[in-house]
Amino acid sequence: MSASHPSVNAGAAALVTALVERREALRVAVTTGAAGEHLIDLGAAVQGGTEAGRRLAEICMGGLGRVAIASDPTLARWPFSLTVATSQPVIACLASQYAGWHLGHGEGETSYFAMGSGPARALAAQEAIYKDLGYGDQSGEAVLVLETDRPPPPDLVRRIAEDCAVAPERLTILYAPTQSLAGTVQIVARVVEVALHKAHALEFPLERIVEGLGAAPLPPPHPDFITAMGRTNDAVIYGGRVQLCVTGPADDARHLAEQLSSRNSKDYGTPFGDIFRAYNGDFYKIDPMLFSPAEVMVVALETGECFRGGGIDPALVDKSFG
Repeated sequence: MSASHPSVNAGAAALVTALVERREALRVAVTTGAAGEHLIDLGAAVQGGTEAGRRLAEICMGGLGRVAIASDPTLARWPFSLTVATSQPVIACLASQYAGWHLGHGEGETSYFAMGSGPARALAAQEAIYKDLGYGDQSGEAVLVLETDRPPPPDLVRRIAEDCAVAPERLTILYAPTQSLAGTVQIVARVVEVALHKAHALEFPLERIVEGLGAAPLPPPHPDFITAMGRTNDAVIYGGRVQLCVTGPADDARHLAEQLSSRNSKDYGTPFGDIFRAYNGDFYKIDPMLFSPAEVMVVALETGECFRGGGIDPALVDKSFG
C-alpha cells in the first residue's frame, strides 16, 4: 500500500485492539466464535454505549475518519450532534464504511442475513463498486462490522474468512443492533458516506472528492426496530449537513451541490419510518436519491467558491425523534 492508499484493515485492527483493552469500561463483550473468529458485541446482549458506538464508527471507516460527539445549538430540542471528518473520504466511506456486502446463510426460520460493512469488504472486494474505486486492500487481519443483534453462523463465518483470504482466527466481527446506543451512533456516523454514495450515483468523478466533513443530530435510541431505523435515517436525511471539497471546474461543483441533498428525492418530506411502512417494508422500493444529507456545501478548491444545496428541516427531525 502506498501512502495515498492505506490499508483499512490494518488501520481498523489497531482501533479494535484499543477497544478490547477498554471492553469493561465500554460495556462490550469479547468472545471467540465456533469457527475461531473474534466476536465483539457492542449492544446486543450487552449495554454498550455512545462511546462504544463512536469507536465502532471509526473502526468501520478503517481508521481513516474521526468521529466526535458534542453539543450543537442547531436544533433546539436535540442539543447533541455527531461530527465526522476524513481526509480519505472515498476509501474511508465507500471502500470501507458503506454497507454493501450481502451476507446470507440458510433458509426459513434458521436463515441468517446481514449487510456487511467495514474494512473486510475491501479484502473480499465482491461488490461492483470496487471496480470504480480502484482500491483493494492487503492485510493479514480482516475486520467486519454488522448492524445486527447476533453474529453470523460458523459456516458463514468460514466463507467470509475465505473470501477475505484470512484464517477465521484472523477475522474480527463487531456487531450492534440498530436499536442500541452503539448502533445508533455508528449509523448516524454514515452522514458523509451517504453523500459519497450519492455522488457516485450521480457519476461525479470520485477521485476529485478530496475531503469530507459532516454533522448530524444524535437521535434517542428506540426499542422498536422500525422506529429506531427511522430515527437514524431521519437524522441524516432531515438533519444532516455535509461539506465536500472537490477539485476540477467550479461548474461541476455547483452542479453536484444542486443535486446532492435529500430534497431532490420524490420521497422527501415524510419521516423515514412512515415511508418504510408505506412501501410495505420493501427497502428497495424507496427512492435511492433520498439517502443523502439534508444540507450540502461543495467547495471548489481551485477557485474557492462554495455552492450550497438543500437545508435541514427541524420540524421533520422533531416529528421523527418524538
